Amino acid sequence: MPRSRPFCADESRGNDEPLYATASRVDHWILVEYRSLWSHDALPGSGLSEQVKAHLRAQLKVRPRTRLLFIRSRARRGAPGLVAYSATSREGEEVLRVAQFEHYRDLLELDFAGTGGEEVEHPLLLVCTHGKHDPCCARYGRPLYDALADEFEPDWVWQSSHVGGDRFAGNLVCLPHGLYYGRLDRSSAAAVLDELLAERIHLDPYRGRSCHSFAVQAAERAVRIDTGLLGVHDVRVVAAHRRSDGAWTVAISARGRGIEEVDLREEAGELVHLTCSSQELKRPRRFVVTGRRTRPAA
Repeated sequence: MPRSRPFCADESRGNDEPLYATASRVDHWILVEYRSLWSHDALPGSGLSEQVKAHLRAQLKVRPRTRLLFIRSRARRGAPGLVAYSATSREGEEVLRVAQFEHYRDLLELDFAGTGGEEVEHPLLLVCTHGKHDPCCARYGRPLYDALADEFEPDWVWQSSHVGGDRFAGNLVCLPHGLYYGRLDRSSAAAVLDELLAERIHLDPYRGRSCHSFAVQAAERAVRIDTGLLGVHDVRVVAAHRRSDGAWTVAISARGRGIEEVDLREEAGELVHLTCSSQELKRPRRFVVTGRRTRPAA
């Protein structure tokens, strides 16, 4: 049956909706290899026992802003054993660990907020391919995953369940730093990954960093554009304040330049379907820079 309207990712692209300041707000990550089918809501619809589901839900509550994702890899189909990752994306606390396990009941023994598991030195590349959540994630995510899987070691690249922002598919999340990129395909991903391996950010498809609020993501991008500082660690958020009028002031330490203060206001974007299944048009929020100042570092 033909679609009655465009896919949400095509609609967003056609409206030239900005990518920046759209990364989901996540500080900590729990990634579980799950090879069976993913339902629309991955954990509730999974075949995991109720005891394991309850344990994972409890782990999500241990630390605020923790997200659980299911992951899978075509290279591991039929491989013995399973893996689970834990990650922290907060500035200055970035870490990625992996644990091996045999059966899903073994997850009951894993403390994802602890220091268990082996530390991983390479980045983890998560491509959202969760077609049951939104068809755009499969339509654009799977070709992106295939392209990356052809280029990197099998344990670097994973398909993932819903990461947020279906209309920006193909979506890529790079851990441990929590860097979000959108509208990627085989050709555009190459530049992103070249920069990633040099610990730099490619700004064009950059959605933001998950440890920051939307306003801070917008301020970070503005500072990087104006200063040319593209290294992941070249900028650091010092403070963010929402004023009584609803506007924001964000202070960012920029390497070699002191403190950059950015004023922003929130405004409503163009009407858009946020997902393929949404029935109503909505106006996503955007952040516009209204002022900039540079002051010496304390």
